[in-house]
Amino acid sequence: MSHSTTVTVLGAGALGAAMAARLGETGHEVRLWNRTSDKARAAARHAAGVTAVEALDDAVSGASVVITVLRDGDAVAAVMSDAAGRLGDDAVWVQASTVGPRSAGSLAGLARDHGVAYLDAPVSGSTDPARQGTLVWIVAGPEGALARARPVLDDLGSSVQHVGTGAEGSAVKLAVNAWMTAATVAASDVLALCDALGVDHATLGRVLEAGPLAMPYESRKVGAMEDRSYAPGFAVRLALKDMDLAAEAAAPSPLLQAVRDRLDATVAAGHGEDDLAAVDALRKPRPAS
Repeated sequence: MSHSTTVTVLGAGALGAAMAARLGETGHEVRLWNRTSDKARAAARHAAGVTAVEALDDAVSGASVVITVLRDGDAVAAVMSDAAGRLGDDAVWVQASTVGPRSAGSLAGLARDHGVAYLDAPVSGSTDPARQGTLVWIVAGPEGALARARPVLDDLGSSVQHVGTGAEGSAVKLAVNAWMTAATVAASDVLALCDALGVDHATLGRVLEAGPLAMPYESRKVGAMEDRSYAPGFAVRLALKDMDLAAEAAAPSPLLQAVRDRLDATVAAGHGEDDLAAVDALRKPRPAS
């Protein structure tokens, strides 16, 4: 597969649109499809090398790599049940939606039934890393399929972690997201503790960043909390969905249940589409308008 590849991105949400734009900028011929075609057209309008395609068959026919970035496992299954038979013999289906290991296994079976090479390949990172090409791919699947898709994955990510040959990618992804979500909720609670102790938030940040406890991702989330800047990178409702997917595999610990309850309350307060940093909105009143 040459570096310049025909890539189809199925799903024009925030992450799918960011992936498509990055791939267009790095020289690939990109087709972007969405169940709501207006959304794909809007995302492609100012993205070099990206064409919005209305018909699903036209989107996937002849593509070397097809990336699914859809809401959940049911959505992926519904779309790919129609599309898989249109993929060429050398095409690779890169399943990047966060669907959990159970759905990932079912989707792998769908791929086998159609003779399609399949990678269970969610990512660590959201829209900004996708635009910058610094996602971390968490990939499970055959070496041969990974090698064929690798030029595309490398243009979107700074690292490709090959973690197994089945649905291990989706399992690791849920663990990563639980870690990230719990840390973000904890950061908000520690800010509240700082307020009670009279500790300036910037002082806490300087101390943490000076040593081994530094967490760059959480430092950015704390900055968003301080600014009340909740433009979505990773939406609260998606974090809640992932916690529920994890609970299908194992009953949540008391800590993870508390994290899930915080997400649920944040969604109920109207922040479901906001960034995960919005969990902090519950600890302080909105400023007077």
